Amino acid sequence: MNALRIALYQPDIPGNTGTILRLAACLGLGIDIIEPAGFDISDRNLKRAGMDYLASVSLVRHVNFEHFEEWRRESGRRLVLASTKAAEHYTDFPYHPDDILLFGRESAGVPDHVHDKADARLTIPMVEGQRSINVAMSVAMIAGEALRQVR
Repeated sequence: MNALRIALYQPDIPGNTGTILRLAACLGLGIDIIEPAGFDISDRNLKRAGMDYLASVSLVRHVNFEHFEEWRRESGRRLVLASTKAAEHYTDFPYHPDDILLFGRESAGVPDHVHDKADARLTIPMVEGQRSINVAMSVAMIAGEALRQVR
């Protein structure tokens, strides 16, 4: 069976991406980076945040969303988007072991055409007046819940 994967849509901040790569390595999750990223993938901040864990993560880079979407459809995986625009709480959703958890850019989330491709859209409930949680923290929370359910 395919393992749970995390997809990052055009990430902006190398430190966040490195932290997510480290988390994925420690939890045995695959990572998909949908380019273009807002930084050079070889950035020293990415390497510093990911430390020596980067060598042990299953990382696939996709040149754009269309390439990623074609690969995803061929693999038959569901796309589960984390979004502040969603209504369903991430703890109320039934995850599958081969889901891809998609997280948008730190600066802008994902565009509507990407939002529309998602099979499910989930939110982390927050107190009123707050915009968003750091993407690395959001990945940890949602991936943790997904792993709790599927393992």
